[in-house]
Amino acid sequence: MCICVNCHYVDRCSTYHAVETQHQELHLTENPDFDAIEPTINVNIRPKEDFVEMEWDVVGCLSFKEEMGKWSKLRPGELVPT
Repeated sequence: MCICVNCHYVDRCSTYHAVETQHQELHLTENPDFDAIEPTINVNIRPKEDFVEMEWDVVGCLSFKEEMGKWSKLRPGELVPT
């Protein structure tokens, strides 16, 4: 799971914006103004019958500042991305 969902900067972060793009998800912001320091991204590649599924998760970041439930506060009632 992406640590970004519990990060204070999730709605401003250019790294999370890139992850949203890869997952073809709506962006929390169209103009991120925060650049994370040394984010670590795991990319899981799963071959399917006629396509390849790729899942991107930020698993480490020197800028991470924990704010539990930050993503959920921004998108109340929606399922947290996994």
